[in-house]
Amino acid sequence: MIIADEAIVLVGGFGTRLRSEVPDLPKPLAPVAGRPFLAYVLDNLAEGGIRRVILATGYLAERVEQAIGRRWQGMDVVYSREPEPLGTGGALALAARQLHGHAVHMSNGDTYLRYSPRQLQQHAEREQVSLAVALAKVEDVGRYGAVELAHGRVAAFNEKGGHGPGFINAGSYFLGPAALSSLPDKPVFSFETDVLLPRAASEGLAACVDTADFIDIGVPEDYRRAQHIFAGGKP
Repeated sequence: MIIADEAIVLVGGFGTRLRSEVPDLPKPLAPVAGRPFLAYVLDNLAEGGIRRVILATGYLAERVEQAIGRRWQGMDVVYSREPEPLGTGGALALAARQLHGHAVHMSNGDTYLRYSPRQLQQHAEREQVSLAVALAKVEDVGRYGAVELAHGRVAAFNEKGGHGPGFINAGSYFLGPAALSSLPDKPVFSFETDVLLPRAASEGLAACVDTADFIDIGVPEDYRRAQHIFAGGKP
């Protein structure tokens, strides 16, 4: 088994909901306890065995390149800048053109999650599927929408609006060769809508629940909460 050691991190969003807190920076560079939030995400990937990362940039791309550079914690860093908003799927497909290997991990630059990339890949291989998602257990699924599980796979992604504890999509994935080669053949698409939903419906999406310390800084409340969580370094 070849262990995938490349990752694509999506950092090109506009971060509209966070503008009140961070008006002049791309969301992944929002300062959290004295560091860009993206720094914690990249540290995590490096500790998980990733050796090469592609940052899929868009909005204020030059600011990301200036802040991160070409090396980070032993990882090579390269950039894939979208010429116009391509959606999460389009940004992934564009960045995937720069892969050296045939499989990749993918994360969102505004979401932190402690998990093992190698273990996530192993979940996909054990289930004999080419795509796996890392899930997070939260106290209230209302903001995110709950994920239904069945025998190690995702059975459904429910709409937002539920309540109570449960698992949610934490925004970290493994894509094997078949998943990469079957991405929609169009420049603009949503990874969540056009890839994940059909995979779940066909029982082709493995799930990993061995995760911890999930936080998404997409809204001001959680961004402010992140300041306290990371005040001592890692969660």
